Amino acid sequence: MPNPIDRSMPNRHLMRVLIVDDMPQVRQDLHLLLQLTDELEVVGEASNGAEAITQAEALRPDVVVMDVEMPGMDGCEATRQIKARGLAGRVVVLSLHVDSDSLQRAREAGADVVVDKAGRFEKLLSAIVATQ
Repeated sequence: MPNPIDRSMPNRHLMRVLIVDDMPQVRQDLHLLLQLTDELEVVGEASNGAEAITQAEALRPDVVVMDVEMPGMDGCEATRQIKARGLAGRVVVLSLHVDSDSLQRAREAGADVVVDKAGRFEKLLSAIVATQ
């Protein structure tokens, strides 16, 4: 049986990912790292919550990787709206402050999982891929 994540297979489905973070360097780094995997395709980026909603409407990603703290509309409100509108299958929230209040806010907004932004990349990747 062929490997389901083999890039040479013409009909396999890559998980479509939208990256949302207000820092361009973070978006760039995440984009590069996620593109190195065989299972993911970065289909777009956004720098704030309002852009995230617009991009999610246009792109219909499987997963949104969402920063919490951004100017304007924050990641929790954007997550709430994306989930309420059914614009993405799952939302993986990234936060520098993974304390109980931040976790509760993200969960109440509808986040499927919260990952420590300062943690290891493998943990983020596992959280994204586990959403299949």
